[in-house]
Amino acid sequence: MNSLRHLALIFALSAPVLTLAQTVSQTLPNGLKIIVKEDRRAPVAVSQLWYKVGSVDEKQGKSGLSHALEHMMFKGTQAVPSGEFSRRVAALGGQNNAYTNRSETVYYENVAAENLPEVLKLEADRMHNLNFSDEEFLNEMNVIREERRQRTEDTADGKLWEQVYLNSFTLPSMKAAVIGYMNDLHTLKADDLRDWYQQYYAPNNAVLVIVGDVDAKKTLKTAADLFGNIPAKQQPDRNMLANEPFKREPVNFQTTSVVTRQPLVSLNYRVPGLESLDDRLPYALDVLSEILSGNSSSRLDKNLIRGKQMALSTGASYDLISREMPLFSIFAMPADNVEVDAVIAELRRELKDIAENGVSAEELNRIKAQSEASEIYERDSMEAQASIIGRLEARGFEYSDEAEIRRRLKAVSVEDVQAAAQLLTDDRLATVVVMPDPKILYHPIVQAANKPQPK
Repeated sequence: MNSLRHLALIFALSAPVLTLAQTVSQTLPNGLKIIVKEDRRAPVAVSQLWYKVGSVDEKQGKSGLSHALEHMMFKGTQAVPSGEFSRRVAALGGQNNAYTNRSETVYYENVAAENLPEVLKLEADRMHNLNFSDEEFLNEMNVIREERRQRTEDTADGKLWEQVYLNSFTLPSMKAAVIGYMNDLHTLKADDLRDWYQQYYAPNNAVLVIVGDVDAKKTLKTAADLFGNIPAKQQPDRNMLANEPFKREPVNFQTTSVVTRQPLVSLNYRVPGLESLDDRLPYALDVLSEILSGNSSSRLDKNLIRGKQMALSTGASYDLISREMPLFSIFAMPADNVEVDAVIAELRRELKDIAENGVSAEELNRIKAQSEASEIYERDSMEAQASIIGRLEARGFEYSDEAEIRRRLKAVSVEDVQAAAQLLTDDRLATVVVMPDPKILYHPIVQAANKPQPK
């Protein structure tokens, strides 16, 4: 799950070498926003093209469209035949890939800075000129269905998180897995993807982010020249994600998996994300997630794993910046011979303790300091810098909001954290449990894992 936990802290410190670096931006007449940030530490550049479309934009019966189109974007244009895109990037000494999540589809390249214009030319071409055959579509759908089997049916984590969304929300668009349901993956047509491409792959539904050893103003002009003539498109009405209720009857769901020997449990609360910089609770929820699971001194690790030895692993997640309603999730894998209900009760007890008693100033300051220290190292990554900018812009904020978000996260008080914990009530909760299937010992994946290895 691609999250912005610690979002602001990534920008806590900047190396002195970056103090003179420029960040420039421009929104072209066709609606494409381009942001270029200079980072002179190595002769490389990162390009990320963010399309503001993901699984929450899909309709019932058409799940998996965004992810399937991501695959087809590598199938060529008239100028760049199928399979040539990645080969040409590699020939330039670069790397490229793409991913789809609930909110966006992102295409990225890492390349020597001098070769960046050629990479941008390739991206501009497929923004406007994608061309794939029905045969290529059918072949790729076989790949995607197998990907779903591997990522969902054949992994307990995949099954857990699919059920988390299915049971946490009521709207079909909020429920659907990014990769899509298997039934839909058998009924999607090539024209469904072509229509999706024509609707959403447009400059006025995209953000281009470049970070690297470049002249910001010159690179901005180069990108504007390459993308500026691509026409804008009328955007269709989006799904009404705001109609999803925060509160409803608690949900308890349990399923099984043949590929795990240990149960998995997850408590998932429907909570607000950051809509305005002035919001207080989302910042507190972000810090609360760190107090629970940010590192080895966090509550869940200290109490459930090392203290009471009730769990083999624990975690918490929350996406501060999200186009749709985020979930505040805590999860655990019970230790051997520990009942699932006992672990669930312990997770709830940890939340109740913070809701009733708060946290100490010492604990809060320690978590902030540890988070800040760990995230400073991410600041060395051009990819991380570009991703933060892209997410902010794609989800309704400005890249220049980084500093204010940082300031407000660092200003979260013990009272704010307690208020955030008090928000996690049963009328927001969906509990999901994945139990080992009794047939687990006979599953080929498990048998292979248990097969003695040659000495």
